[in-house]
This record gives sequence, structure tokens and C-alpha cells, in this order.
Amino acid sequence: MKQKWDLAALASIPLIMTLANSMLIPVLPLMQKKLHISSVQSSLIITVYAAVSILCIPVAGYLSDLYGRKIIITTGLSIAAVGGLVAGLAAWLMDSHAYAVILAGRFIQGVGAAGAFPVVLPLVGDMFESEEEVSSGLGMIETSNTFGKVLSPVLGAALALVVWFLPLAVIPFISLIAIIGVIFLVKEPERGQKEGGNLKLFFQSIKQILAENGRWLYAIFAIGGIGMFIMFGFLYDLSSVLEDRNQIDGIKKGLLLAIPLSAICLASFITGKIVGENKGRMKWLIVTGMAILAIMMLLCAVMNTKGIIFLLCFMFVSGAGIGLALPSLDALITEGIEKKERGTITSLYSSARFIGVAVGPPVASLLLQNEALLFYLFAGFAILCSVLALLVIKPSKEQSAT
Repeated sequence: MKQKWDLAALASIPLIMTLANSMLIPVLPLMQKKLHISSVQSSLIITVYAAVSILCIPVAGYLSDLYGRKIIITTGLSIAAVGGLVAGLAAWLMDSHAYAVILAGRFIQGVGAAGAFPVVLPLVGDMFESEEEVSSGLGMIETSNTFGKVLSPVLGAALALVVWFLPLAVIPFISLIAIIGVIFLVKEPERGQKEGGNLKLFFQSIKQILAENGRWLYAIFAIGGIGMFIMFGFLYDLSSVLEDRNQIDGIKKGLLLAIPLSAICLASFITGKIVGENKGRMKWLIVTGMAILAIMMLLCAVMNTKGIIFLLCFMFVSGAGIGLALPSLDALITEGIEKKERGTITSLYSSARFIGVAVGPPVASLLLQNEALLFYLFAGFAILCSVLALLVIKPSKEQSAT
């Protein structure tokens, strides 16, 4: 594949932005104790980051269509670094108001994140001409995103052993690495004549695209958001179960949290390699992946009292199901939209995914005392996704052909 260094630099962005968020999941119970807050309040440290991103991602996508992807990505990473600095300094230097300022820092960081990873998807679509190269590139991006999730619980737990707020404080430094990589390694393709920034025309173009493609786009938005909701929900549940019921914390806890995430990473990498240009294959990978996820969530609900080994095994297979679906969703939405509108539409898809990230931990925290109900809820949503993919995503014969 051409432009390997460009792709490597872009792949560092989801890795680093995932670390900035998922690294906090294993240390939320510790932060809860240090900041004297409730479990719901600790989950908001994740949620506020995702919630503000939901609102800002479509704006970042529109601006990337207008001014170029690279400038928006570097600006977003810089803002994320500032937010990380605010949160880290608050945890280090403040006492009574530390929690509120940490949330403010996470808010700023979420604004920056909106202009980073979500803009990477359309840029990969811009960089490569053949759909096979685009699918492979998106598979690498999704693999990097998931590898960040695999690495984050271990790294977060290790950093917290040094100082409890260190997972917050390192965010500016890792963001700087991505900024340098993008500036010096990524060569953005030449763009056509830029259209004026008329917001009325912008909303009209979105309306037209959704009118023409809305049926399958809405399905992909829903599946992506629900997939993230289930993933972050069961990770929050697993983190709490390991620490509160099994007295497992630190690096050991991080390694156990990495088990289901490693399955997502491996499945994402393999899917990106095999999916090629075959949109029919993409559809069936989504159907199969979400069906696997539904079955595993049902088993978690039925056998959640059988012990941590069963839970980890079921969540590992669940991760593989999610890993089958995510690169296929990315490829369908990126390859199905014209380049000039790709940033805007993929940003709406990213917003849907961030909704899932924002909602998952609070819902899981509210249902920790009724885990069976939580897993039945996840199973029901996964079945819905599988049915949506089966009935709504209908590539034409030309699209389905390899």
C-alpha cells in the first residue's frame, strides 16, 4: 500500500485519543475515592468528554470539507492537549473544586477530540483511489483505535500506581506526539475548488444526502452508536466487578480488561484485510458480528453468577463480534459517500458512536446491582442491530461483487 507513513501517522491519532479516554476506565474507582465522589459522578468523567464531542463532531466534519482535513486534525489535537493539561493540573494542585475543574478540562478535551479521530476516516477515504485500499486503510485505523483500548487499561493502571492522576496528566504529551506526526508525515491530497461556507447550503446538502441515502445511513449510525454503547457499558461493568467483587486492581486488572479489547483489535485487523471492495461481505460481517454479540450478552445475563472466568470468556467472544462489525461499518459509510461530502457524513456517524460512548458507562453504573437486566438490555440492542443490518443495508449487485 502506498503512503504507509501517512497512514501510520493517522493511525496514531485514534490510538492516542483512545488512550486519552479509555485509560481512565480502570482508574475510575480510584478517582472516585480520591475525589470523594459517587460512581455516577466518576462515570461523568468519561461521559462529558464524549457528550461534547457529539455536538462538535459535525462542525469539525463540515470545517474539514471546507478548509481541509489536516488543519482541522492538528487544531483538534492541540485543543485536546490543552484540556488534558487543565484536568491534570486540577487533579494535582486543587482540592475542594478539583472534580469540577477536571470535568471542565475533559469538556475542552472533548471539543478537541471532535476534530481529531472523526476527521481521520474521511481523510483515509481521500488518500486512496481504490475501494480495496480504502477498506484496508480503514481496517488499520479501526485496529489502531482498538489497540489503544487494549493498551489503555494496562497503561492507565500502571500510571495510576505512580500517581493516581497521572493518566490525566500524560494526555498533553501523547497529543503532542500525534501533532508532530501529522504535521511532518501526512500529505493531504490536492482538493478541488473549495465551496463557500454558506451554512444554509451546508444543511441543504446534508438534507439531500440523507433523503437519497437515509435508509442505510441511519441504520449504520444506529449500529455504530449501539455497538459503542454496549462496548463501553460492559467494560465499565467488568472494571467494577473486578475491583469491587474480586479485589483485583492495578496492572492485573488492566490485563484482564484488555482480554475482550484484544479480541476487538484482532477481529478489526482481520476484517480490514478480508473485506476488500465487497459490500455484500461487509453487510454479512455486520449481521454476524452483532448476532455473536447478542448471544454472548445473553450468556452473560444467564450465567453472570458463575464466576469471573465465564464472564471474561463471553466478553472475549463479544469483542470479536464487535471487531467484525466496526471496520465494515467504516468502509460502507466512507466508500458510499462522495469525497466532497464525506467529512460531514462520516462526522455524523462518529457523533452516533460517541453517543454510545457517552451513554454506556452511566447506564452500566445505574444497573450494577442488577447485572442480568444490564446484559439482557445489551443483548436486545445487539439483536436490533443484527436485524437492522440484515433488512436495511442492501448493497446493489454491482456493489456486492468483488
